This record gives sequence, C-alpha cells and structure tokens, in this order.
Amino acid sequence: MTRDRGRIPLREQVYDSLRRDLATGAIVPTERLGEERLAEAYGVSRTPVREALARLQADGLVERLADGLYPYRPRLDELDHLYELRLVLEARGMQRVRAPGEAPAHDLALVRAELDAWRALRDDPPEPGPALVAADERFHTTLLAAAGNAALAEALTAVHIRVRPVRTLDMPTPERIATMTAEHIAIAELLVSGAVDAAAQTLTAHIDTSRTHVLARAQHALRLTKLGRAVRD
Repeated sequence: MTRDRGRIPLREQVYDSLRRDLATGAIVPTERLGEERLAEAYGVSRTPVREALARLQADGLVERLADGLYPYRPRLDELDHLYELRLVLEARGMQRVRAPGEAPAHDLALVRAELDAWRALRDDPPEPGPALVAADERFHTTLLAAAGNAALAEALTAVHIRVRPVRTLDMPTPERIATMTAEHIAIAELLVSGAVDAAAQTLTAHIDTSRTHVLARAQHALRLTKLGRAVRD
C-alpha cells in the first residue's frame, strides 16, 4: 500500500482498502480481523488498522464477538427481516409506476441496458463470486431506480450491504446461475413489454427463491462457525 496515494492519509487508505475487501469477499466473512495480521497484509503499522477497524465497526460492517472483531454477518432472524424489507421496497417500485398521479412507466432505457447485460451473461455465464453478486445487486437497484424514486433505490442499496457478507459465502451452481439469469431476463422483458403485473409476480418469486438460498447458506455458515470455535476451545 502506497503511503502517498494523492496525499490521502494512511488511515483513510487502510479504511478504503478494508471496506473494499469486506464488500468484495476478499476477506473471508468467518475470519477474525486481527490487527497484526491485517497490518502485515496491508504493509502498515497497527495504528491505522486499529483506526480503520473502529470506523468500520461504527459503520456496522464489523462486529465485536467474544474472541475479537469479525466481518458483520446478519443473524438469521435479521437476515429474514432484511429480505422482507427488500420485498417491500422492490414491490413498491413496481406499484408506483401504476399508481394514479405517479410516473406511467419505468425508465425503459435503464431496463433495456440491464436486459442487454443479462442476455450477454446468458451467452457467457459468469463465475460465482463477488462480481456475480455485484451484477445481481446492480440489476435490482437499477430496476428500482428506473421506477423513478431514488430514495427507494438507496434504501435497497443499504439492504444489499447488510446482506452481502452472507451472499459472498455462497457458491451457486451453474444451474442456479442460469436460473437467476433467466429470471432477470424475464423480469426485464416483461417490463419492456409493459406487463408490469407479471413482472412484479416474477420478481417476487425470484426474491423469495434468493431468500431461501441465502438463509440456508447462513445456517450452514453458522454451523461451521460454531464447529470451528468448539475446535479452538
């Protein structure tokens, strides 16, 4: 890590790097965030690492457990609540384009851009990992932004950030990736054709399927974490 990246203070550089690595899954969500190990990894002293971790904890991206700091992972009940919130937000995006006095339709230029992107991914399927998670999040936030209420899209982004640590643990099969891709394409095609009700139904089923997979993955990760701690003890 350079110490003169545009004269950005070193603590800011470490904070930005840690935040990025947490978001992309470069740091394993089950891994304890030890100051000494991170300082060595980023080529800095422990002081800027300590300051960065304190900020990340205040941001809600790092949490303190009995044996130290870890990347934040929502509890199972919280994760379920976050998906419920996601359903409310995305369903409202569909509803508002049909409500009297509201915008009559989505911004179809945005929808078509996502449709083209996912058709390309259908032809050249992506590998599972952070890039796929980011593309999926972008699809949903773009559709919500296309409904004409930026605040709804910002709220969905906040939900994504809190769910992402669990999703980055997931390794979907090629079949699941193909299904997700096909569902994204179907939702976008329905919106482009003006079939908003059908798009809303397809979107709701799609999010429910994602919730099932993510909750199952979170339960599995929780079992592994408890097993790992039992072994250490």
